[in-house]
Amino acid sequence: MSVHADGGLIHPAGGARTRRAFRVSGIVQGVGFRPFVYRLAEAFALAGRVWNDSAGVGIEAEGAAEALDAFAAALRTEAPLAAAVASVTFSELPPTGEEGFRILPSPAGTVARTLVSPDLAVCADCRREILSTENRRYGYAFTNCTNCGPRYSIIRGVPYDRPLTSMAPFQMCPACQREYDDPADRRFHAQPNACADCGPAYRLLVDGVEQTGDPLARAREMIAAGGIVAVKGIGGYHLACDARRDAAVRRLRERKRREAKALAVMAGSMELVRSLCVVSDEEARWLTSPAAPIVLLRRRTDVLDAVAQSVAPGNAYLGVLLPYAPVHLLLLDADDLWVMTSANRSGEPIVYEDAAAQEALAGIADGVLAHNREIVHRVDDSVLRMTAGGRQMIRRSRGFAPMPLALPTAKERSVLAGGAELKNTFCLTRGAEAFLSEHIGDLTERSVLASFEATIAQYEQFFEVRPEVLAADLHPAYLSGQYLAARAAREGLPLVRVQHHHAHIAAVLAEYGYEGRVLGVALDGTGYGDDGTAWGGEFLAADLTGYERCAHFAYLPLPGGDRAAVEPWRLALWVLHGMYGAELAKRAPLFAGALPAGWELLMQATAAGVNAPPTSSAGRLFDAAAALLGVCRVNTYEGQAAIGLELLARRARRTGVVLPYRVNRAAEPMILDFVPALRALADGAEELTDEERAGRALDFHVTMAAAVAEMLGVLADETRLRTVALAGGVFQNALLLEQLLLRLADFRVLLPHLVPPNDGGIAYGQAAAALARMEE
Repeated sequence: MSVHADGGLIHPAGGARTRRAFRVSGIVQGVGFRPFVYRLAEAFALAGRVWNDSAGVGIEAEGAAEALDAFAAALRTEAPLAAAVASVTFSELPPTGEEGFRILPSPAGTVARTLVSPDLAVCADCRREILSTENRRYGYAFTNCTNCGPRYSIIRGVPYDRPLTSMAPFQMCPACQREYDDPADRRFHAQPNACADCGPAYRLLVDGVEQTGDPLARAREMIAAGGIVAVKGIGGYHLACDARRDAAVRRLRERKRREAKALAVMAGSMELVRSLCVVSDEEARWLTSPAAPIVLLRRRTDVLDAVAQSVAPGNAYLGVLLPYAPVHLLLLDADDLWVMTSANRSGEPIVYEDAAAQEALAGIADGVLAHNREIVHRVDDSVLRMTAGGRQMIRRSRGFAPMPLALPTAKERSVLAGGAELKNTFCLTRGAEAFLSEHIGDLTERSVLASFEATIAQYEQFFEVRPEVLAADLHPAYLSGQYLAARAAREGLPLVRVQHHHAHIAAVLAEYGYEGRVLGVALDGTGYGDDGTAWGGEFLAADLTGYERCAHFAYLPLPGGDRAAVEPWRLALWVLHGMYGAELAKRAPLFAGALPAGWELLMQATAAGVNAPPTSSAGRLFDAAAALLGVCRVNTYEGQAAIGLELLARRARRTGVVLPYRVNRAAEPMILDFVPALRALADGAEELTDEERAGRALDFHVTMAAAVAEMLGVLADETRLRTVALAGGVFQNALLLEQLLLRLADFRVLLPHLVPPNDGGIAYGQAAAALARMEE
């Protein structure tokens, strides 16, 4: 096969005719795969037919053997962007002399093994049409084709046909219908197909009143004047304002009640992104990918003032995304930079329903840019970053869910795993497929819990699965576990409890299809342990079926219980009180001067074990270190202290040193004690310069990495295991991960890339562990 200068293919012809039956599996239905096959067959001068059935896509093709070989390769390499080809197999058939190529309906009586495509960013072809004055879709904010556009967010049921989507009320005009019916057109059976004559439309509301004129132009004017506009997109509403106007951003923070956590920004072009941030080829690839996630990028230090200071205060990174919906292309010019953050108040789920937007956003947004296509499923933006260990998923949602993840082996029984309490996702399995849900949120919010239950029901409908096994965390108070326990009792299903940190490690093993035993290191804020205490710094010898707790971080008391996770000063106070006792106010006057009244009673209660539960949490150690160095005394969002500590450490101008720590090998399990390191960190901290504080912050990271590596070395000698799996939210600390990987060169290290290391990946691990245990 050769190629024309204009990119057209010249295909071989002639020779003996050969016929082959092809089977294609994966996400190959509802994504334009049959018309793609049709066009491909015509390009290779092949006769035959293509159809959908319960196994995926079936093809019979006849022509020259060389053309069939090239056709088979192209089924993978040239597949539509929305497709995800898992396998292509073929067998030989006798030639029939068939002429022409046809798209057949699905065989009568077959039940499709459904896969639902995620929502995908606008493709290059649609982008050109939207921006071309010569095209009939010029300026149309709902342009899409089989290669892009909304999928999961608009689906009501299966099969994925227009009547079962929120596009059902919009009858296609003759021009759109012709595209939809033409196998040679890239909009053939594109269910959201529409144009300005027949499709959805935007309107701008101010104080509930629809504004006259072009709604998108008016919205741009509002933002240019420093206003805040709620923009309805693919999976929900965003709050948008000019990211260069500090007053606008501060106003957004006040109204949204988001005091300090960095806000994501949308840049009008890749050129603008590169002018603000350091962008690797891999980061650029993800920014421009069909998934179009938010990517955390290191900021250029010479242009920090090009973004309002209040967007990401003191943060060396910026969460950036590019326009991924047609409306974004029409709102932002190439040099525009807008805050584009989920439309909600802090701690609440993203708003996606129009009535809720009018009510919940009334005090936040100056205007609401709404459209009349219903969002059926709320889907937050996905977030990822590149680290020393490669791609790290922070939040897996739009663009990825509900694409299935693989399980190590196909299982007959289906599992529903409920996930964790915070950053919740759930997981439903079918054979060798694991459908990890989009980001649900924190189940402590009543509206999020309702969304959790409703989305589970929708997944069961979409994928035609009724779970036969339920899997839940050990924690008795997790609402996800309570839901599953009630369902187990109601439906007579077995309920498997999976320990939190084992689920973290099992998620990594499942991602790699690894069924052997590994040394697992699970570092996070907290997880319910087998002994009823709060774990969080765990060394496990584990496989999918179970684990042995070989070592852990030393238990420390949490003064005031759960409040210690929100107020890092409490554990820092315990450290300083242990160092100075009655002289604390004299030895650490700045720290003591900011303490609330009654702190002495708090220390007495802690010493007596009153409301001071023990924990081995790695996350609380980072909190304490941050408070001791004056970085953060109170967390206004989860992980704030640890993030601040890492950012401070990144500013260090010297090499880090290892602070003292203790390894108790005689204990069973062995114990790694960081109290000596915390005390060394705190000693004289109030007299340090900013540069010296940064150095000590780096020392803490280096010490944590050195201690974990030493313990792994000890355990490797005992267990003869040389493969290590790392998981848990603490490993979102890129500096810690970088330092640890430098010390694990002699190990095979497994890191999660497809699911978050945080609790967003727990459900996947629960499902894999439950299946493995049920097969024992």
